[in-house]
Amino acid sequence: MAHKNPTTSKRRAPFLIAGILIIAVAIGAAVLLSHPSENTDSLPVEVSVEEAAKLRDEGAFILDVREDYEWAEGHIPGSTLIPLNELPDRLAEVPQDQLVVVVCRSGNRSQAGRNILLDAGYSKVTSMAGGVSAWSIRGYPIISGP
Repeated sequence: MAHKNPTTSKRRAPFLIAGILIIAVAIGAAVLLSHPSENTDSLPVEVSVEEAAKLRDEGAFILDVREDYEWAEGHIPGSTLIPLNELPDRLAEVPQDQLVVVVCRSGNRSQAGRNILLDAGYSKVTSMAGGVSAWSIRGYPIISGP
């Protein structure tokens, strides 16, 4: 039986470790890229106020996930209010065959709302960066009241 040279094994170890790391990174990337909640219609996960306004003008469903009192203070004309905490129970009110832009006051809750919809199987959904505050600052129309 041939005797193994321990020096040769030690020289191969870094290559073996590097190979294992490359395989692990490749598997991790494949898992991330195939996550079922990723947007499959090539929509970015978040759009600018200007892009959201364009999408609204083209017929997108604007979903406002703020609270009632925030909505009454001012909202995007034509938008629909479903507070974030109610969204999981009111998914039937959000069209699946229409592009959906989720908005909130500053852009944080809209990301959570977008993710709820993506996880529920919606594929044409994005959120608006900056929220209704940024919408208003940029001079887009806001209406108040119920």
